[in-house]
Amino acid sequence: MARALSRGTTVFAFVAVLVAALNLRTAIVSVGAVLDEIIVAFDASETVAGIITAIPGLAFAVFGVAAVPLARKIGLSGALTTGMVIGLIGLASRPWVGDIWSFIFLTGFVVVGIAIANILLPAWVKLHGGKNTVALMTVYTSVLGLGSTVGPLSALFFQGVDGWRWAIFVWAFFGLAQVLIWLPMWASRRYDFPAETVTGGTRGKIWTSPTAVFIMLFFGLQSMNAYIQMGWLPKILVDSGVSAGNASIALAILGVLGIIGGFIMPVTIARTRDHHLARLPVFFAASMLIGYLGVWFFPVQAWWLWSFFLGVGALCFPMAIALIPARTRDPRVTASLSGFAQPVGYLLAASGPLLVGAMFQVVGSWGPILAALAAGTLVLGVVGYRAARNRMVDDELDTTPSASSVQGA
Repeated sequence: MARALSRGTTVFAFVAVLVAALNLRTAIVSVGAVLDEIIVAFDASETVAGIITAIPGLAFAVFGVAAVPLARKIGLSGALTTGMVIGLIGLASRPWVGDIWSFIFLTGFVVVGIAIANILLPAWVKLHGGKNTVALMTVYTSVLGLGSTVGPLSALFFQGVDGWRWAIFVWAFFGLAQVLIWLPMWASRRYDFPAETVTGGTRGKIWTSPTAVFIMLFFGLQSMNAYIQMGWLPKILVDSGVSAGNASIALAILGVLGIIGGFIMPVTIARTRDHHLARLPVFFAASMLIGYLGVWFFPVQAWWLWSFFLGVGALCFPMAIALIPARTRDPRVTASLSGFAQPVGYLLAASGPLLVGAMFQVVGSWGPILAALAAGTLVLGVVGYRAARNRMVDDELDTTPSASSVQGA
């Protein structure tokens, strides 16, 4: 098994995790902020717009499955860097295409890179973090929120007919910085996927762990809400009478609260060992319920307040991410849990934005859609309560007699 980072490379590791986490959301939420302009520029339908918002979840599900096997072949750092290069190609080229299907195809490049990083960064931190594991996870989850915050704001700085192109292209510079930082990290770590080891118990397949299954469901349901909000919340608000600028700010409010949640969730989970932690997802789900109801009934009067409640509910995301290393001991189990919970969870999540686009095309109003989203928060609270209980996936796998090694999804 690879050793923890040396003192001389710890700072560099923090910078590498920071820049990687920053690029995991900006390329997605920046599109949501200019989705109306993209639809007009390409003369696309609402259903096709739904495909754009669904691509991240679909790609995370499909290509996330390949992340762990790729890491076994070229190492965690190598797989992460490879994904970043693929993502950079999409970031740099998709704003300048002339048709919607080319835009969708190159968006696929962007999210392939993000998918690999989504799966492997928690395992990389678990393997190399050592005594800095919680601190690195705090950087990771908080900067995810930062990316969600600043991503939509790029639309405010670029106006005009082609302003939307520059609003999403600007993030290619951050993608380039990411690649330049991770290339030497790959060179220094070389092959760094943990080898198979005997752990004293018979390990079952990852999906035989009840805690793993509930973490997957929790991750999927919160991701469904997150990507619906990132892709559709600005349009929902604009169609309800809120200005485009305020709609972008509303999405940024969610990101600000995501930063706060990113700071507090890893530490909260690490320090809380009793049933009180399981109450947090219930509280978050209740806040999200209030947010959806507010957007439904009083969108113009208090759009900022409903965005705040939705943002508090969105703290389910940093909590779900932080649960992956917190509920595992062996880095291989961390990678397997991440490779199970995130792809399967994102497959569930991908259906959300797509269904929203198709449903809006049929009903022509947001009321029924917001009602369905509000009802779904009740399920989110129940699933989150079980996922957050203090159970270790390693222990549940050790009691499973059906297999001899940990396997990813």
